[in-house]
Amino acid sequence: MRTTYAGLVSEALMGQTVTLMGWAHRRRDHGGVIFVDLRDREGLVQVVCDPDRPEMFKTAEGVRNEFCLKVTGKVRPRPAGTENANLTSGKVEVLCHELEVLNPSVTPPFQIDDENLSETTRLTHRVLDLRRPYMQKNLMLRYRVSMEVRKFLDAHGFIDIETPMLTKSTPEGARDYLVPSRVHDGHFFALPQSPQLFKQLLMVAGFDRYYQITKCFRDEDLRADRQPEFTQIDIETSFLSEQEIRQMFEGMIRTVFRNVMDIELGDYPVMTYADAMRLYGSDKPDLRVKLEFTELTDVMADVEFKVFSSPATAKGGRVAALCVPGGGEMTRGEIDAYTEFVKIYGAKGLAWIKVNDIAKGREGLQSPIVKNLHDAALQTVLERTGAKSGDLIFFGADKAKVVNDALGALRVKIGHSDFGRRSGLFEDRWAPLWVVDFPMFEFDEDEQRWNAVHHPFTAPKDGHEDLMDTAPDQCIAKAYDMVLNGWELGGGSVRIHRADVQSKVFRALKIGAEEAQMKFGFLLDALQYGAPPHGGLAFGLDRLVTLMTKAESIRDVIAFPKTQRAQCLLTGAPSMVDEKQLRELHIRLRNTQAAPEASKG
Repeated sequence: MRTTYAGLVSEALMGQTVTLMGWAHRRRDHGGVIFVDLRDREGLVQVVCDPDRPEMFKTAEGVRNEFCLKVTGKVRPRPAGTENANLTSGKVEVLCHELEVLNPSVTPPFQIDDENLSETTRLTHRVLDLRRPYMQKNLMLRYRVSMEVRKFLDAHGFIDIETPMLTKSTPEGARDYLVPSRVHDGHFFALPQSPQLFKQLLMVAGFDRYYQITKCFRDEDLRADRQPEFTQIDIETSFLSEQEIRQMFEGMIRTVFRNVMDIELGDYPVMTYADAMRLYGSDKPDLRVKLEFTELTDVMADVEFKVFSSPATAKGGRVAALCVPGGGEMTRGEIDAYTEFVKIYGAKGLAWIKVNDIAKGREGLQSPIVKNLHDAALQTVLERTGAKSGDLIFFGADKAKVVNDALGALRVKIGHSDFGRRSGLFEDRWAPLWVVDFPMFEFDEDEQRWNAVHHPFTAPKDGHEDLMDTAPDQCIAKAYDMVLNGWELGGGSVRIHRADVQSKVFRALKIGAEEAQMKFGFLLDALQYGAPPHGGLAFGLDRLVTLMTKAESIRDVIAFPKTQRAQCLLTGAPSMVDEKQLRELHIRLRNTQAAPEASKG
């Protein structure tokens, strides 16, 4: 029916007759000549309708925005001075010979090129929103990323194997989405949080290299980079070391950026988890921001200022500083705003010192807290931070997690601010890295037990096996995360393949043999049959494409996303179901505002 896409009409087709299909992006009547900008997924082309073809011209007079059209016409040069360098078709236009309205459109709720739409409007009318060039570009790029991933993995011997969407509920760190079984009364399937256990089973089954671009489901609180259903590039391989796995998939991401965006990512530094937390307070640091923490816990142990000395001497406490070069120009109002900002992360306040004149020592410092610190402490602070005249030093003092979260967020906020960019504290580049050597366990203060940082099938570093019994806090995992511009792109680990090591992990987690068999028996049984050494990782496709498109939210790279309240405004999901469906599932609703016919049970 058509000879080419409207957005691909170019000088190469000059003088040829083309047939195009698309939507009327805009219609303009210029004194007897009608111009229609015809749009399809590849872009726009200008169609000229002259009155010397009366039947065609009459049809053109009735065309409105978003009418679906068929155009047949001759490609010719645009008049001099009317070229559009932003379009592939910018030097040509199509002189219309035949025009057919394939389908008219009611007046759309917004103009397709309107850039000031609320997200509620966009998600409610998502079909129209997806017609916008911005969204079409994003989803086309997503497709290209997926294809490059598949080509790379295919070239390296990986095979695509599907795993179940209806599976068993197992503890993986987030709340499961449950699906009631009609056949088995009182029993439930769970939608997979990841294919973790199944991909390990595939390694035991001998497939050696597996991948899948698949949906995962987690019923958790949402943010801009989270969805209840998200897409994962899931990968597992046998007989490769931790280093070999990282090297291979660093190559994959490099290839994707090179082939999709013509970008070379450059160096991939490797940083330990301990160093990341010490210097940046985050296991996914944004290395574009040129600010680092200074450790002061030891310095503040003997000062009279209890705000500093109490956490410095408490178990799990931390005192750290963030020196901002040139920050002395910040107003008190700006400092107060940052103080309110860190409270979001649990900080009680934000102490600070302005270094007006470093040569004057104490007299050259401006701050309410200076009088509470002895000379030796002040001198050490200035030396360790490397502060100079005109700098500003912020302090965090609390439990280590609060300090890391608050100062880590402050570091990023200052770096990305107008001040940070103006002062050279932010470097506009792609900043990838690997974060490695994660702790195996973290202690849950509420439940007074150790939990797995990743999952209970993560292998410990060689030689750390016995630490799981004697010193779980010192046990390091063969786990690794790939980070890009402060976002975790993906993470994974080498898995446990030996039963004796797995038993030690379960003991550390206080998971008894009976509980382990009930929750993970199918995997534990399989591991007895000569399970190979194996490991892998998973990348968040949504996050990767969000970064590449520089979108503000992963909702801008997903065709039909949910809101932050886990709702689909387009379809109205989740929705109520009728009483008959509930009865078939042996479910009765209570404490709900359901419709009468759905609540009688």
